[in-house]
Amino acid sequence: MERITPFDAQHLEAACRVLADTTRGLTGPQIGHILQDMGIMDVSPEMTKWKRLFNALAEAQNKHQVGNHLIMFINRAMNPVSYARDKESFEWRRDEVNVVLAFSGFVVREDGKVTHSSKESTLAGARARAGRMKAALEDRNVHSEVFKYCQAELIEENYFHAVLEGTKGVAERIRVLSGLTSDGADLVNEAFGIKNPILALNPLLTESEKSEQKGFTSLLIGLFGAFRNPLAHAPRIVWPMTEQDSLDILTLISLVHRRLEGAVKK
Repeated sequence: MERITPFDAQHLEAACRVLADTTRGLTGPQIGHILQDMGIMDVSPEMTKWKRLFNALAEAQNKHQVGNHLIMFINRAMNPVSYARDKESFEWRRDEVNVVLAFSGFVVREDGKVTHSSKESTLAGARARAGRMKAALEDRNVHSEVFKYCQAELIEENYFHAVLEGTKGVAERIRVLSGLTSDGADLVNEAFGIKNPILALNPLLTESEKSEQKGFTSLLIGLFGAFRNPLAHAPRIVWPMTEQDSLDILTLISLVHRRLEGAVKK
């Protein structure tokens, strides 16, 4: 792991207060186990949980003059395997830790690992950073399938990969609904082709109904051609993706998922 600048006492304390929160934080035995696993001395096991954790991490940080110990502790504490039956606790701890880490330029990803991000200087900014993209999409009432495929990218505000994963999610859902294994335009034409469709948005009896099916097919092919394919093959530095563009594209993807809800297998 790279050398991380030591955290100041306020940031370290704030992180410890979240991780060892009285009701929703780690238990005393869990804190002790992680400290032991890291080889960090538990200097004050008799104290309240957050003070116990703070003293242990502060002692290690002062001794080695690096901030790595807090990051290492979070990586272990947020291991998703430990939350297999308690997703709510994982989400709460992750969101609250991300608010604290935003001031230092870090973020906890969906896989529980800490990575770099840009720094925030205000509480409002830190709160927004923890879920700004997700909140913006929720305000638009975006379909849950969108979040299913790109939640980690949204938390990290990775617009490029959020759109890429979102479009890949559309293809995967079509495969699930149709039973097909192809991809891209081939998948769309096989699934929704007007002559022998596997999936139909409507009874396909009138010209208007057939036109709707054809238009949806063209929309899907355009979605893959305009957004997924370029993003899948071009480096991010040569294919910029702004926050506004990503919000609009993911909203379009949400519309596609809503239409897929009504699709019937022929």
